[in-house]
Amino acid sequence: MTEAGLRIPECISFRPLSPLTLGPTLVILILSSSKGLLADHIHSQTTCERERTFKVEDPFRTIEWKGDHIRLLDQTRLPTEELYIEIRTVDQICDAIRRLAVRGAPAIGVAAAMGVALGMLDADVHDQELFRSRFKAVCDQIAATRPTAVNLFWAVERMRSVLARSGDGDLRELQRRLEEEAVLMEEEDRLLCRRIGEAGADLLSNGDTVLTHCNAGGCATAGYGTALGVIRAAVEQGKKISVVSDETRPLNQGARITAWELMKLRIPVTLIPDNTAGALMQRGEIQKVVVGADRIARNGDAANKIGTYSVAVLARYHEIPFYVAAPLSTIDLSAPSGAGIPIEERDPAEVTHIGGVRIAPEGVPVRNIAFDVTPHHLIAGIITEVGVAAEPYEEAFKAFFEGKREETET
Repeated sequence: MTEAGLRIPECISFRPLSPLTLGPTLVILILSSSKGLLADHIHSQTTCERERTFKVEDPFRTIEWKGDHIRLLDQTRLPTEELYIEIRTVDQICDAIRRLAVRGAPAIGVAAAMGVALGMLDADVHDQELFRSRFKAVCDQIAATRPTAVNLFWAVERMRSVLARSGDGDLRELQRRLEEEAVLMEEEDRLLCRRIGEAGADLLSNGDTVLTHCNAGGCATAGYGTALGVIRAAVEQGKKISVVSDETRPLNQGARITAWELMKLRIPVTLIPDNTAGALMQRGEIQKVVVGADRIARNGDAANKIGTYSVAVLARYHEIPFYVAAPLSTIDLSAPSGAGIPIEERDPAEVTHIGGVRIAPEGVPVRNIAFDVTPHHLIAGIITEVGVAAEPYEEAFKAFFEGKREETET
């Protein structure tokens, strides 16, 4: 039995991770077996111990609540301009999500929550019916922005639960609670990303070159990142890690954002065209692959930026471990498999134009599928804030969510 009362089968071994640094810091035990992994948490650490653990500060702030508006980094302007914009209306936050000024499943979730709080700041606090009607309209508008990132819907539902718990109470107090919940979600996301990094850091060895696709760093979250968080945590352990970043066509998030972010963090990064990954694997120049996810099905199938599946197939052929890093909020237990994940298709102009300049013939048919689904059998492990899940993923996820529920109840 662990100190938390979890019975450990004989076939399961465990190893402690070093302490985390934000919020009520916890040591996480990763329990591994052929039937998946479980996690439990014990023992808080002292402030001095926390301060010694992480030293690298985020060199930018992805999204921030400013009381009467949202301040966010406009990622469409990177890398040539580090521009922060002020969001003051629901229409503006919806536009920012659609045009990818804010992007990445966790960051979209935080933006959605803040958008709901923002949309209710000027709501009528003297009429319950009008307030609730306005709240529903705001939630519905934000939920309609992008279909694939499950964190968006998770965040909107979490804000709806704040309203549901309020009953017919004071509406000004409800406004305050909505604001507090949105800010809490941003703080939680930064903490969870550090936990994801700590959970996955030991999967990387000193001297590894790690391939990543799209951007799953601090820009895709409230801070620190998921896939890049794993890399950052390994670097903060003192390991020498180099990164290869796919450019990630058609919007070049790898070239514009991942390369920019890693250079800010002074982590060695090399940019490659998407079609170069296989050649580098063939030459033995890639040791690991770590990517993020926009939605993960119950069986472990993972939807991520288009091109991820191709990288996973190449990694399997070359016997290179392929990992997905994402918070539990990205796991959609209502989707039995990747076949149930809605896949967004975007404007053909994103393919036919670069920087506003046409590169394809006028009138050519275009398929601009924004995401693909990597089957679970190609994934070596899914790194979450409570541990690293392995096959069978459904059993591992069940244990993770049960542990999370017990933690919340206590």
